[in-house]
Amino acid sequence: MTKLDVTVDGVRLACYLRGAEDAPPLVLLHGLRSDAGTWDTVTEEFARHFRVVAIDQRGHGDSGRPGEYSFELMRDDVLGVLDQLGLDQVSLIGHSMGGTVAYLIAEKEPDRIDRLILEDTPPPFPVGRIISERPDGHLPYDWAVVPAIIGQLNEPDPAWWERLAGITARTLFIAGGPASHVPQDKIAEAAARVPDSRLQVIPVGHQVHDMRPAEFTAAALDFLLS
Repeated sequence: MTKLDVTVDGVRLACYLRGAEDAPPLVLLHGLRSDAGTWDTVTEEFARHFRVVAIDQRGHGDSGRPGEYSFELMRDDVLGVLDQLGLDQVSLIGHSMGGTVAYLIAEKEPDRIDRLILEDTPPPFPVGRIISERPDGHLPYDWAVVPAIIGQLNEPDPAWWERLAGITARTLFIAGGPASHVPQDKIAEAAARVPDSRLQVIPVGHQVHDMRPAEFTAAALDFLLS
């Protein structure tokens, strides 16, 4: 695996690349309070078919901590990374927060995305999550990102929902089933709104790719390679 730092609008973003350089690109976006390392259980298998680019999003992992956070900023960070890496079109997998970033990219620049996978991603529907107190000690992420992102999840821009209908990429929603804290009925509603999409349930809770890496990878590759 190769680590590459890319700076977008003054923010350093750590990117981890694996797979043949001439393979089709697959970008992986992690969830809140996580980092690119969360994909380690599935990256090797994806790298057999793709040039995998896993990104530490702003405020997470080894990327910069600018103190300013929103889904829109993270969306534009990723688009800036794609520009600097010369990636005109990619397939994109996002988990949870990363899935929100992913569908915002697909809404803003639909031609940029070939295939889109959203893993147990909160749809743009108020979720009423409570922002907890900051844990003591050192954190592997900037705490300021937590209230910023949860605040947007609790009061999402209504345009996000409207623009789901404009996503042109073939899209796979992978839902975690009843054990997940994400409202599964709302994931189904979001999937129904995206024109070329399907929904698959792997009932293990929110962390599908961690809990069932082989099943998650098989479902993702079946979709990406079809």
